[in-house]
Amino acid sequence: MAKNIHSDQRLITGLVQNDSAIINEIYKRCAGKIKSWILFNNGTEDDAADIFQEALMDVYKQGKYKGLELTCPFEPYILLVCKRKWLNEIKKKSILPVTNNEEDLLHIGEDTFANADYLENQEAQSKLFFSAFEKLGERCREIISWSMKGEAQEKVAETLGVTYGYLRKKKSECMATLVKLVQSTKTEE
Repeated sequence: MAKNIHSDQRLITGLVQNDSAIINEIYKRCAGKIKSWILFNNGTEDDAADIFQEALMDVYKQGKYKGLELTCPFEPYILLVCKRKWLNEIKKKSILPVTNNEEDLLHIGEDTFANADYLENQEAQSKLFFSAFEKLGERCREIISWSMKGEAQEKVAETLGVTYGYLRKKKSECMATLVKLVQSTKTEE
């Protein structure tokens, strides 16, 4: 069965040829999303920059030496590579077994492209979430943002200068509003 090569293959070609316009396009399209995902998953801006660089190098090597052919959009693919790399970093830090083999990280099979398509769907869900999130009041956005960082609720309450009870009640109200906004946005589409 012939593979349908995605039009984003030009990004792989540009990366391999060290085309600065293509590399800039990749950064513009992907770096912000990867940074957001890594920050959301307990990483720092430096972690995000390192992971993105490493992922681009891996994709470069796959394109240059192994003839990588994209059958899905580039963004979800590079995001998948970055997610796997970041999860490996987290495993290393917590002394769990790690997949060290670059080949395992970048194993390209139909499941990889299916995962990338799934990520593209996730990205649409994220856009829906963030557009609803932006409609919330400033206090709700602040409470939800702090809560998503994984800090202890007591610490979040202290940071925001509110009581623990108030924070729990307000967070619950804010989340309910957010869910309603997401559902109403979904039905509009």
